[in-house]
Amino acid sequence: MQKPAITIEEFNKLDIRVCRVIEAERIPGKQKLLKLLVDLGPLGTRTIIAGGGEHYNPEDYKGKLFIAIINLQPKTIAGIKSEGMLLAADQNGKPIWLTTISETPPGTIIR
Repeated sequence: MQKPAITIEEFNKLDIRVCRVIEAERIPGKQKLLKLLVDLGPLGTRTIIAGGGEHYNPEDYKGKLFIAIINLQPKTIAGIKSEGMLLAADQNGKPIWLTTISETPPGTIIR
């Protein structure tokens, strides 16, 4: 089901950036969730709670580039403040993480 159309002004409110995962760990008692520390270049680091723990190991994330929305309202998930969201395609419930085709500096803006 397609979602309703939005204006370019609404889209431009999203702050979508390249990030690099510098730390990744399982959250005790939460098989599907991982705690990630991401590097956003000049914007510093942030904690993001990501799904996919039942499909991927923490080592699959470390050092890799991802695409994230970084201006969502922070949300406490599993007792940890999450300050963004990695973007993924949903393939039958498995996240297929969005990334870049070549090395891109963390913090680079996605348009």
